[in-house]
Amino acid sequence: MDTHESPGTGTGHPWFGEHRLRPAASADTIRQLLRHELRDTGWPYQAVLPAAPMAIPRAAYAEVFRVSVALIELLRRTALETGRTTADRLAAYGMPAEEDRLWLADPFIEERYADSVVRPDLVIGPNGPQFLEFNVSGALGGVVETHSRLGVWNRLHADDQGRTPYRSPSPLAVRAEMFRSLSAELALAPRVAVVGSSRVIGVERRYFELETDYYNSHGLTARFFEPEELHQAWDCAPHLRHPIGLRNFTIPDWLEVGLDTTPVQHALDNGCVLVGTQTSTFLHNKLTMGLLSEGRPWMTAGERGLVERYLPWTRILAERKTDRRGEQVDLLPFVLANRELLVLKAGLGECGKQVVIGRQVDQGAWESAVGEAVGAGSIVQEFVQPQTCRVALIADGADRPQDVDVAPVLGPLVFGGRAAGLFCRFFGDGTAGIVSVRGNTSSSDNVMVAI
Repeated sequence: MDTHESPGTGTGHPWFGEHRLRPAASADTIRQLLRHELRDTGWPYQAVLPAAPMAIPRAAYAEVFRVSVALIELLRRTALETGRTTADRLAAYGMPAEEDRLWLADPFIEERYADSVVRPDLVIGPNGPQFLEFNVSGALGGVVETHSRLGVWNRLHADDQGRTPYRSPSPLAVRAEMFRSLSAELALAPRVAVVGSSRVIGVERRYFELETDYYNSHGLTARFFEPEELHQAWDCAPHLRHPIGLRNFTIPDWLEVGLDTTPVQHALDNGCVLVGTQTSTFLHNKLTMGLLSEGRPWMTAGERGLVERYLPWTRILAERKTDRRGEQVDLLPFVLANRELLVLKAGLGECGKQVVIGRQVDQGAWESAVGEAVGAGSIVQEFVQPQTCRVALIADGADRPQDVDVAPVLGPLVFGGRAAGLFCRFFGDGTAGIVSVRGNTSSSDNVMVAI
């Protein structure tokens, strides 16, 4: 079956281009392969699945990663400048007490590898890409999912020589390269500890073992450690230690199910370097976006232009004056009077939680939400209307794909500054809004590739 791209069949915003990949097998075959690859990982069941990878022009693909890497570095500098020390930054951000743990003894290494694992979230607005937030954590969603979906697409779309009509890096291959670089920089053995727990809600053991199996078959030595097993990564003969690794968990997720983080602290204290480091929490906090959007004194004209072009107007919510399109405004009255233009977000909200889209609530609810958020570590951000593209989707029970216009949220995976694949998610019915695959049963996900 010819699976190459069909020029001139794309619809929607021009940024997405005019090329689409045809389904390369029957609907039932595609459905079975996709579900098989993500079996037993904890990934939610999806009633609507993609029929082919989503293809965008190479220039658009390159733009996403070029801007992602540049903004991540600006975000890192912004977060670190809020205080000379970790204690200063904790105070500046008003971080919850439970986040004051799991620090490396060496503050330089702690800061150096804070941005090792990042996934921005962006949409295509009327004028192109707009970065809505930055997920900075070793526990990013989308990595195993993108690896698995890409494996299916490569199998279906490759020719007899293994060539595909598109390009996309493998997330786990790029992450493996990140660990090779990390071991070389720190002069440590390339033995990788993947630290997490299958007791976290929505995660299964195979989710972690997919990653360690990949590393073990591609030149690294890796092992998955539950917290109670982690002492085996350092309390052993030197040649058996796992001195580098991935912190594939968040502190709130572990605390929610009663898991103790003490074994992780012991591993850190005994020489294990787990990325992203705890300093990543400052980059992850949306307050950092507010600071960056407002501009920092050290930024060049080029950096300011980049931020103005790709970051929606974002401000830390407080009773103060601020700049709005070249004019000074009283922020709080402006926010209360312009509900339909804005989105309210908590600094450390996750998975679309603690987000209020002004145009989706009435004025009373908006005023109440804003009143509770003032001075509580929240931001307001200009609403971006997501643009659409046409994709082929396979619904449960359908014997053939159906074309639907969707408004995708793009999630470029960036590991150690390297492009590692483009995760995307969307509502299968074509609606727009807060797309959380784990939090909404009508959400779907796919891989974007470069044509």
